[in-house]
Amino acid sequence: MQPDIVIIGSGMGGATLAAALAPSGRRILILERGEALRPSAADRNAQAIFGDGVFRPDEEWLDGVGQRFNPGNFYNVGGNSKFYGAVMIRYREQDFAPIQHAGGKTPGWPISYRQLEPDYLAAEQLYQVRGKAGEDPTEPKRSGDFCHPPVPDEPDIIDLRRRLRGVGLNPASLPLAVDIDTWLAAGQHPWDGHPDTCGGKMDAETVGINSALEHANVELMTGCHVTSLTSDASGHITNVCYTRNGMQETVQAPIVVLSAGAVQSAALLLASANDNYPTGLANRSDQVGRNFMNHNCSAVLALHPWRKNRAVYQKTLMVNDFYISDGGGGAPLGNIQLLGKISGPILAAVSPLPRWLAGLIAARSFDFYAMSEDLPNPESRVTLRNGQITLDWQRSNWAAHEALVSKLKSCLRKAGFPIVLSQAFDRRTPSHQCGTARMGDDPNSSVVDTYCRAHDHPNLFIVDASVLPTSAAVNPALTIAALAMRAARHISETEFAA
Repeated sequence: MQPDIVIIGSGMGGATLAAALAPSGRRILILERGEALRPSAADRNAQAIFGDGVFRPDEEWLDGVGQRFNPGNFYNVGGNSKFYGAVMIRYREQDFAPIQHAGGKTPGWPISYRQLEPDYLAAEQLYQVRGKAGEDPTEPKRSGDFCHPPVPDEPDIIDLRRRLRGVGLNPASLPLAVDIDTWLAAGQHPWDGHPDTCGGKMDAETVGINSALEHANVELMTGCHVTSLTSDASGHITNVCYTRNGMQETVQAPIVVLSAGAVQSAALLLASANDNYPTGLANRSDQVGRNFMNHNCSAVLALHPWRKNRAVYQKTLMVNDFYISDGGGGAPLGNIQLLGKISGPILAAVSPLPRWLAGLIAARSFDFYAMSEDLPNPESRVTLRNGQITLDWQRSNWAAHEALVSKLKSCLRKAGFPIVLSQAFDRRTPSHQCGTARMGDDPNSSVVDTYCRAHDHPNLFIVDASVLPTSAAVNPALTIAALAMRAARHISETEFAA
């Protein structure tokens, strides 16, 4: 098939774009580096997933001082969404404007929440998001309701919600892309961090790729590692170069869409430097690879020694009382949501605790995820060192995150949990990487325009988390999907109109 569109990557951005464009009849080729996940004995085995890392690729990057580390990204059909917590939450309306944080001021977006709202709704409908409008005081205006009710709280989470309300918080249902009956039919385990091989999570493969492949004009090729893009003097992308089965191959298409993820998309653009673009493709602004953001995150465990938490999946509520401000009129702190239920093997795998003690703690813990915004910084960046990816993450706004964790701990103690523990996530946990090909109106300070088209290359679109101008303090999956919907509509109107 000679494609009209080549999409590099099958994660949330690429899969959603493919699904949105598939009904056009245009020939779409999706190149995916990995293979589709298949059911295995390790799918619901906490030790295998979190302790042995059987699904983590054998990959090393360099950090800012040249030390090697395993980044924990996944390469398979559906990308990282196959392991995601399935939280599909909108950025708040305030997130699109400049905001003063404790650690600095964000630049804002070149589009408003109102402009993206129809695409948020379309993405929620595509991914069958479960939720309930009106519970969260920070929720932005909606043009339509969720098409499914929220995933139900388990009995001990119902009690937790009551306790949180009792100390003045406003717990709300997490918007989730999970068919809980399908998920639990395959095993009584949480979905957060677990691979989806049963179709219980509405992830990029289960929904986006499978919807696209219902159309005969769409083809998915796996095992294709894209190594470079070539361009002519006018800036048009002329070839997509990739390896498959040890062979070098190329493909051409009038439209090329890069959706390989914040780090890999930036690395590919930098690796594609040529005489016309000596610093890398789409990099006239010198912004490719810069402004890397990775949420500041901590796990917070609340427990009472005489009470057990019998929840299986747990992850059904969030608290945004400290999202717009610190609760007293000060700078924002961030989002709080439940983690998937931590078990003894998971806790033992990520901590120095012996298995017996980890089991005792996990049986009694209610497990929270505290998330604060990481601010864009041009010196926080992805570069290549002799072809090796180097990620120099300059963490920012950490004081705000410490304040969020402190506030949460105080609230949990008041809610009846005398023991509250916390542990921050480090660079080995990819906590929503974004920002390396930022969106903007000015080609001198941004990489793509407001429809995700590269300023420097008229037939190149970048549709993944790399284009996010700010990280906000919520999970980015729905925003990535909404931007893909917006880009697909623009492509249809401008490239397919004739």
